[in-house]
Amino acid sequence: MQSLWMLLACAMFAVMGACIKVAADFGASLSQIVLFRGVPSVLLLLVWAGFTGRKLRPPSWKLHLWRNLSGVTAMWLGFYALSNLPLPTAVSLNYTSPLFIAGWMLVSVAAQRDWLRSLAVVLGFLGVVGVLRPSIGEEHFLAGLLGLCSGAFGAVAMLQVRQLGRVGEPEWRTVLIFSSCVCLTSTAGLLAQGWNTPGLPAWLGLVGLGTSGLVGQLAMTRAFGYGSTLLTAALQYVTIIFAALLGIIFWGDWPDTIAWAGMALIIASGLLSTWRTYTESRKRHAAAQPGRKPA
Repeated sequence: MQSLWMLLACAMFAVMGACIKVAADFGASLSQIVLFRGVPSVLLLLVWAGFTGRKLRPPSWKLHLWRNLSGVTAMWLGFYALSNLPLPTAVSLNYTSPLFIAGWMLVSVAAQRDWLRSLAVVLGFLGVVGVLRPSIGEEHFLAGLLGLCSGAFGAVAMLQVRQLGRVGEPEWRTVLIFSSCVCLTSTAGLLAQGWNTPGLPAWLGLVGLGTSGLVGQLAMTRAFGYGSTLLTAALQYVTIIFAALLGIIFWGDWPDTIAWAGMALIIASGLLSTWRTYTESRKRHAAAQPGRKPA
């Protein structure tokens, strides 16, 4: 049942995407949007760490460096895509990260004959083509390309998060350092661009994205921390459905049949990739324990 927290996270991340579009449509700059995504997490985690006596400094900065270079880049590109593309299209492109992970594992020596992962890559590629071709015009090609790049950088960030977990780095400190880097880069952007004075709808969007992003992050952490890893990872693709519904309700962005099929293929490829990664992890875990056979 703990995995069902991921449904709340999906709804909150879809709302966050909608709030980003509202904020951007009513005058908020990209730097302001990124800033409001990071500040609530930093404040909450600093207060919590102070009350519980947690150590803020990590034992090693190297993995955090690569995680944040890729993760912060993915966030900026993803937010740009959300600001300039139909909501379901931008969210679908953001969720291509498992596809890029599957492709990377496919070209590695250990996974060259993995037909299931090959199928996931093919399905994901067809899904990306289906989402991009019918749902964006030439004026949105750059935003679509950057949204796809966001998925690629997000895949790199995911691999780095796995490495941090393997060396024993707690999730809260990984999130805190990432959110702090988000705030620093947004501050640099504000110094370069200046501070806009957005209207009331933009302020509501900024507050909404910070709040929904924080609740979504907490719910996702709860789901992955206490629920089934496979079920939680599978449920994350419900975000695409929530985003499509919000896009229809508030912006009238009705995906056509090919776009719906493309989103379905991206979801299917992500599920296949997640399931393959999960089964391989179980086999390695079973093989490492004496007297047990791999599942």
